[in-house]
Amino acid sequence: MGESVSTLSYGSWPSPVDAALAAAHDGRPDDVAFVGDEVWWTAPRPTEGGRRTLVRRHADGTEEPVLPAPWNVRSRVIEYGGRPWGAVTTDSGPLVVFVNFADQRLYAFTPGGGEPRPLTPLSTVGGGLRWIEPDPHPARGEVWCVLEEFTGEGPTDLRRVPVAVPLDGSAADDRAAVRELAPERHRFVTGPRLSPDGRRAAWLAWDHPRMPWDGTELIVAEVGPEGTFQDARTVAGGPEESIAQADWAPDGTLLHVSDRTGWWNLYRDGRPLCAREEEFGGPLWKLGQRWFAPLDSGLIAVLHGRGAAVLGILDPETGEVVDAAGPWTEFAPALAAHGERVVGVGASAHSGFEVVELDARTGRARVIGAPHEDATDPAYYPQPRIRTFQGPGGREIHAHLYPPHNPGCRAPEGELPPYVIWAHGGPTSRAPLVLDLEIAYFTSRGIGVAEVNYGGSSGHGREYRNRLREQWGVVDVEDCAAVALALAEEGTADPERLAVRGGSAGGWTSAASLAGTDVYACGTILYPILDLTGWGTGETHDFESQYLESLIGPYAEVPDRYTERSPAEHAESVTAPFLLLQGLDDVICPPVQCERFLARMAGRGVPHAYLTFEGEGHGFRRAETMVRALEAELSLYAQTFGLTPPGVPTLELSR
Repeated sequence: MGESVSTLSYGSWPSPVDAALAAAHDGRPDDVAFVGDEVWWTAPRPTEGGRRTLVRRHADGTEEPVLPAPWNVRSRVIEYGGRPWGAVTTDSGPLVVFVNFADQRLYAFTPGGGEPRPLTPLSTVGGGLRWIEPDPHPARGEVWCVLEEFTGEGPTDLRRVPVAVPLDGSAADDRAAVRELAPERHRFVTGPRLSPDGRRAAWLAWDHPRMPWDGTELIVAEVGPEGTFQDARTVAGGPEESIAQADWAPDGTLLHVSDRTGWWNLYRDGRPLCAREEEFGGPLWKLGQRWFAPLDSGLIAVLHGRGAAVLGILDPETGEVVDAAGPWTEFAPALAAHGERVVGVGASAHSGFEVVELDARTGRARVIGAPHEDATDPAYYPQPRIRTFQGPGGREIHAHLYPPHNPGCRAPEGELPPYVIWAHGGPTSRAPLVLDLEIAYFTSRGIGVAEVNYGGSSGHGREYRNRLREQWGVVDVEDCAAVALALAEEGTADPERLAVRGGSAGGWTSAASLAGTDVYACGTILYPILDLTGWGTGETHDFESQYLESLIGPYAEVPDRYTERSPAEHAESVTAPFLLLQGLDDVICPPVQCERFLARMAGRGVPHAYLTFEGEGHGFRRAETMVRALEAELSLYAQTFGLTPPGVPTLELSR
């Protein structure tokens, strides 16, 4: 006899995927690298205050976290951080250099050799001294990295420059002992990559108001006898050409990823290696992201594709790419190579991110770290569909559809399900098609989810990204609404039970959707941008402080547009219930944005809730925060849509 299937209304299905389970599996391994023959990476610990630890995989296959709590391996450079550690092997074992989140100092340590020792000083000026992309050079007695140095109290009072930090600890209390490798020429720089012969260094740079996906420069310099960079020159890139990554091949040729043709493709000394209308790179949101890794044989490990990024091996002589066999359909930009071994971080719609090793000689790929383990019966996992919808003017809109799914439940005949439209952050980013237990939290209860990669998203070429230029708050809102209305029109979703949800830039899209359309019955807005004028004139960090110049237009020329598009200026248009979720330590989208919006909503009688979280910044990392946020979101939908999910605390809505 088979198990019985209960007939229950959508949104009231019992599910084993509770908020605590979803929170415990949030985050992914990242920053993979070889240390000798071993593979190391950073890993999330949401139940340990949201810190990240460093994990070591020994030659026998065993894993070991090498930094106990409270060490937190994470940099705040450009606030989004990037690669926070580097290591080399020495006669006494691995020498590891990492950034500790709490004080942002560089530390060095040898596992089993005592506590980490500081290499850099503290500073009381502004946001202090911050470091990223550490690359130890024991023969030089230094670690090369990027220094982000605050020169005043304001969020944009700072400079960034490639530097060398002594490994002997002599700079731990002496900023003057940090040696600057090159003059300060650009607002933003990535970590320098040393050529195989040690004679040249290459790095990327860009300046306001451009973002790195708009235009960057690839700079090459000679390394002088004193170890400083000389005769620096730009060899590729420009205001309308984005270089996403650069590195040296073993033979001394320079590889880089450029979108000069409209697609991020790979080049060697300026010549294309595989000209395709697909992406071999992506938006550089974190310093040290790696979409390719050269092998000793001359082959190149690459991430490539349209929409999703898969792992392959490129033969630069023929331009052919052979993809790794396996279940992984999405890889994060975190590749590393050693000899003919390649490691990356891959996932699929049915498995979370895990550390994958590919043997380029045999083509064999296998999981070697952070293996996916089903947190519950996979029968409750979402069953996604890749869809393309039509927006205004017939433009394509890419989306992932996650219908309600629960093996033990079905809805009454004729009932249509509620759906939540998810708008991703960035906005120059995309939603990857991977197993996400937050999505399962809703779909297993009978609430559908549609992730919309609206115009402006990455993964589909520069033309698709550029749709959002000066159109933020228009194209993203229109595309999300077009998907929602299409789902309702085709009979997939209940037109009366549609919601919108997003964080950061997605929070902006959600709020702008509630203020500018009547499509949604409610919305969830996480750590959002709500007031463009305030955010664009000093209320955010340096990296994105001029982002609106391209997303909205030059403030000096179109100041009224900043007012016209801001949800905070149109509070009277918001009539649907909403939930605001905000970290109180967020310096990217600070709480003042929410507070200003709520002040203008006061007395209007719109049901809403505002939940704030001490110790959380931009994006939630602590398990207890994520549990509270998920349960509050579900309660909002339950109250708005008339759902009865079992075991969910009721969110108190104010008016």
